[in-house]
Amino acid sequence: MNHALNNTKLWHTVNNLGYLPRWIILMIDLLVISITGLLTYLVIHRTGVLYIKPDLYVISIPVYLFVSLLSFRAFRTYSGIIRHSSYIDAVKIFFSQFTSATLLLAFNSIYKSTTGDLLYLNIGLFINAIFSFTSLFIYRVLIKQFFENYLNSSKSQNLVKAIIYGTDANAIAVANALKSEIPTRFKLVGFVDKYSQNKSKMILGLPILQHKKRISVLMRIFKAEALIIADKSLSKDEKLAIVDECLEFNYKVYTVPLITDWEDQKEISKKVKNFQIQDLLERKPIVLDNNMISAQLKGKTVLITGAAGSIGSEIVRQVIQFSPTNVIMLDQAETPLHHLSLEMQKADTNSHICSVISDVRNKAALNEVFKKYRPDVVYHAAAYKHVPLMEENPAQAIFVNVLGTKNVADLSCEYKVDSFVMVSTDKAVNPSNVMGASKRIAEKYVQALHNKLSSEGTSKIKFITTRFGNVLGSNGSVVPLFTKQIENGGPITLTHPDIIRYFMTIPEACQLVLEAGAMGRGGEIYIFDMGKPVKIIDLAKKMIRLAGFIPDKDIEIKIVGLRPGEKLYEELLNDTAKTLPTHHEKIMIAQEIFEDFSELGEMTENLINTAESYSSEDIVMKMKQIVPEFISMNSDFASLDQKAV
Repeated sequence: MNHALNNTKLWHTVNNLGYLPRWIILMIDLLVISITGLLTYLVIHRTGVLYIKPDLYVISIPVYLFVSLLSFRAFRTYSGIIRHSSYIDAVKIFFSQFTSATLLLAFNSIYKSTTGDLLYLNIGLFINAIFSFTSLFIYRVLIKQFFENYLNSSKSQNLVKAIIYGTDANAIAVANALKSEIPTRFKLVGFVDKYSQNKSKMILGLPILQHKKRISVLMRIFKAEALIIADKSLSKDEKLAIVDECLEFNYKVYTVPLITDWEDQKEISKKVKNFQIQDLLERKPIVLDNNMISAQLKGKTVLITGAAGSIGSEIVRQVIQFSPTNVIMLDQAETPLHHLSLEMQKADTNSHICSVISDVRNKAALNEVFKKYRPDVVYHAAAYKHVPLMEENPAQAIFVNVLGTKNVADLSCEYKVDSFVMVSTDKAVNPSNVMGASKRIAEKYVQALHNKLSSEGTSKIKFITTRFGNVLGSNGSVVPLFTKQIENGGPITLTHPDIIRYFMTIPEACQLVLEAGAMGRGGEIYIFDMGKPVKIIDLAKKMIRLAGFIPDKDIEIKIVGLRPGEKLYEELLNDTAKTLPTHHEKIMIAQEIFEDFSELGEMTENLINTAESYSSEDIVMKMKQIVPEFISMNSDFASLDQKAV
């Protein structure tokens, strides 16, 4: 029957029917109460009593319709969408018919006192009100069921069968939103109760499943293809265990924010999103010392270099929350800086935000920025960070990472900045590539400069370095790369099956940068707790499964070999370094050996001068002399290691 109906033109028209105008619904309601009025007349007439005298039809019928129209208008019973009717619509209908009956009784009394005759039989008005309410309500229920059970079932063949994990208010709200969204994405088949306390009960007409069996078993029994996690009481470990089990059996997993996080509850269904790899790697939220950070930034002028980058832009977003007077966003990348400027124009802040196109390599241009704005705090995030590119262009690594840092640091001294915070990387530890070595030289210069100024007592500026590993979602990191490769149908390119990395999110990394910058007394290199290391091949497989594919079947994982300068694993400490704890459990201080500034400064100047010759071998040779632990890996510069000894 369904097949026959589906192929008719009428069924196609009804199937694609939009929402009816309100005036049509009002006309249908008037038609219904006209029919119920006639039904009331016939029922009472069979008892031998007249509901309305024939000679009064000309008055009673128009009055009945007019009063009904008034009550419909007053309670706006026609404003609801019939296919989405709820108990609120039933209440509106009840009160409209109760009001109609009351008004007609009142009119009846007035008419009798005037003419001595009744316009309607009083008991008939109550009977008619019951018939009208029942008919108006039932026809709405029938239309709602028709759309849900017939039209939607004809469309549900392409819907994803899903189970919602949770039975609390959050889960029920999600279910209601998903059932009413257009176009529909999911066909819900049940709820999972974590505590197994609601056996044999139902929610929204759907069964409550007990989590005594494995989730994968429940999914298979109910032929579900996806799980929507909406239980706010799940711990991180419980959530990850459920996700891993679903991914193992190739079930899709979705997540949704808590009700309290929804900005617009009309958009609830749109908040249901695929589980992201960030959700799997999440750690406990960082608790910041906001008073300390606020004391450093409130009412100050803050300069952020590399502001348009992934780290720099997040530092901007977080800094403005502490009410600085001015925020200077400096970058040489025009388009990304323009996009950030547009974003900041919409931000809720009283800070004056300036965008400056400038290059940290150009000291004269930087000097004009410092002279004009006189920053109190500098966050130096400008850097070249791509390992393979810097391996091919060592001169550029020196110009940006070494000379750029030197320029910003020297000008910070000259213009008496309160604190200078440099963003570094774990690749600066026992570097195996040009990029990491250039960042280590920058670290050494900043530390040595602070040590010199402290010993001379000529400046109170605090030079602070922060060092962390890979940041999820940052420009050029593996997660955006893998995401794009999956979208293109593969393959995912992996340099080595045993490669591991530490990860943290961009907001998490920048929060720790602000905290370290506020707690630092100067000269420290702060290292961050990066959590557990992640095997990149496992990361790739999980991302493929989260996208709904099967690794090495739908999406190939291709091993392409280590890139020049790439390690199998990264470190946060040099071999000879030790750590000291701080008041923040995720931040430690690396005790590195201080360099003599006069000697290091001379070597740095020589390195910069050599970089201007663009002789890669000469540049790298000098880098190895400044950083003895710099041992090239899988690189053409490995032959220089013996010469540097």
